[in-house]
Amino acid sequence: MKSTPATNVVSALTARTQLGQILERVKKNNERFVVDRRGEPQAVIMSMEDYIKTMAPPPTWLKGIWEASERRQTNRLTVREINAEIATARREVRKKKAG
Repeated sequence: MKSTPATNVVSALTARTQLGQILERVKKNNERFVVDRRGEPQAVIMSMEDYIKTMAPPPTWLKGIWEASERRQTNRLTVREINAEIATARREVRKKKAG
């Protein structure tokens, strides 16, 4: 991802008629679009990654968890694999309580 996203101003009509192309540029090129209506800015279109980084940055402790997950390559697990791991851990806890 680029460090500073490019910002473009488009009319509401352009945003409506070219939304697919705008979304593609947002995702691929990390561009931002300000949508204006009658010369006044109304909305911003930006990628989720850019939004999270800019508006809702993760806390330090969560970044640490993400980094640890990348090192262990657990960030590549599918939802099915994650659910299987959770089920295994829960079975082990129940065994300890029962035995």
